[in-house]
Amino acid sequence: MKSRLIALAAGAALAAALSAPALADEAGEKLLKDKGCTACHANDKKVIGPAYKDVAKKYKGDAGAAATLAEKVIKGGQGVWGPIPMPPNKVTDDEAKKMVATILAL
Repeated sequence: MKSRLIALAAGAALAAALSAPALADEAGEKLLKDKGCTACHANDKKVIGPAYKDVAKKYKGDAGAAATLAEKVIKGGQGVWGPIPMPPNKVTDDEAKKMVATILAL
């Protein structure tokens, strides 16, 4: 009986750990929509700005990418993806980090 309870607890812990990234991605996706990012970006195609998948590909393996991109989300930027500037966004540091984590996970 005790070993069965341990197995059940381990299974529940594993399920929770596996669902945590999915919940984080859902929160990030919701923020991307709610903050208006999807007016200029899409997951798989260039709109005004680059596709999120292209951003993820460009920064794959870059340890400093999350911090750099979160700062760009907050302050805006220009020149990396062409001449059209990305304006600053009214988001908190935490919101920007969640949004960037979702993008980089693609």
